[in-house]
Amino acid sequence: MAGIGFELKKLFAKKGLFAKMRAYTYAGIVCAGPMILGLLLLIGLQIMGQMAGADQHVREVLNSMITYTLLFSLIATNTFSLVTTRYTADMLFMNQQKKILPSFFGSVSILLIIGEIVYGIFLHFAGISLLYQLLCLILFGELVVVWTEIDYLTAIKDFRGIILTFAIALVCSWAVGLALTLGLHLSTIPSLFFSVCFGYGIMLVRYYILMIRYFPEGHCSSLSFLKWLDEYPQLVCVGLFVSLGLFGHLVIMWCSDYGVQVQGLFYGAPTYDIPALLAFFSILATTINFVTSVEVNFYPKYRNYFSLFNDAGSLKDIEQAQKEMNATLVQELTYTYARQFFVTIVFIVLGTMFLPYLPLGLTEDMLGIYRILCMGYAFYSVGNCAMLIELYFNDYRDAAVSCLVYMAVTCILTFVFRNYNLKYAGVGFLIGGIAFTAYTLISLRIWIKHLMYHVLCSQPVVAVEKKGVWTKLADRAEKRYQKKYWRQDHDVTSDEDDILEE
Repeated sequence: MAGIGFELKKLFAKKGLFAKMRAYTYAGIVCAGPMILGLLLLIGLQIMGQMAGADQHVREVLNSMITYTLLFSLIATNTFSLVTTRYTADMLFMNQQKKILPSFFGSVSILLIIGEIVYGIFLHFAGISLLYQLLCLILFGELVVVWTEIDYLTAIKDFRGIILTFAIALVCSWAVGLALTLGLHLSTIPSLFFSVCFGYGIMLVRYYILMIRYFPEGHCSSLSFLKWLDEYPQLVCVGLFVSLGLFGHLVIMWCSDYGVQVQGLFYGAPTYDIPALLAFFSILATTINFVTSVEVNFYPKYRNYFSLFNDAGSLKDIEQAQKEMNATLVQELTYTYARQFFVTIVFIVLGTMFLPYLPLGLTEDMLGIYRILCMGYAFYSVGNCAMLIELYFNDYRDAAVSCLVYMAVTCILTFVFRNYNLKYAGVGFLIGGIAFTAYTLISLRIWIKHLMYHVLCSQPVVAVEKKGVWTKLADRAEKRYQKKYWRQDHDVTSDEDDILEE
């Protein structure tokens, strides 16, 4: 995110209302563009389905397949997301950009192989036709690549290219859907599902073009990044636990008394899903403000503090830099939290007033769930911001524990309350968000209080490389890669190759 922060700081430095609006627009699209694209595509599919004369069941099957595919892809990619992000940051710091692109190919290959097999097994028993299974697998593969590309795109400053890709994908997806359903009058579900695959396919290709323009072609094993799994195993836990906590309460409610079987293994809970979707939009404010406020203003103080250790700064300068960094962090987090809770109150008040008039079928119980989930998402976003700051300070253990607390409390309490009175739906998610925020802020405060100790004294006296299973696999792959290219460069014959092997 620091790469984006540098460029946003330039944008926010420009004076004028339109310059500020432009900066916030860039931040919003870069940070929340994929989520906005997914929602607009789903809305467009509903409208096109109605225009094509598809009944309610057909539209529900289509929405369920796309939703399940989105959730599977997000959970899969989040397991590697923070590891590859850390690897990319380290390679940029060490000026080894040629090792970045191979790690993209390696991580995508692993996720696609494992993910397609696991999701394919689920789809085989899901109770849908072979054509629908194939479309789900295609979309899953595209989404895995797109989500991974976005992780690497945090180092790219081509905001116009990212926004243009977003717009082109959306328009082309709608156009293809309209052409197939209203123009050629083809079957609704395959046509609209293909239009979604087409839109994300455009994003995949154009984002890849942006990547290869920025990152040079590498000459190393695509599995070199696996060493970072042994070095930072907590990052895998962070990504996985946050995903399960954020999406787990939805799945649990699908299996409750309020769940509805759409078809086969595809379930939904409209009385819970619709309020959850509407409430989720309330955290867009924090998503954007965290990048534009915390990272743009906090990161320079953070960088100055740690540069003093490398540049032989005096103890007095280091202590002063730490005070300035801490003050900036508290100020920016306070502003971010205040904005989030203000937006949450606005969402609750305006939602209670106007949502009943929209054709969403919201009942009084659903409005109550909406209000609870708005508060739950507010606490989640606050805790998530603090957790990301913990990652800044390399406090990976506390970050992983806080995400575990969030996942456990949210899922357990949602399971406990799942079949109670509908007015209790969402309480588990709210309490989980409160526990997440409380633990993360307390652990962050303790870590910063002893920051000097963690920087100077907590590291081993002698550096020891962790030789786990993943490191051994990465080393073996690197040796095979180097041997292969050494033979090609030196034009080694098969007889000479046998001699070298001996």
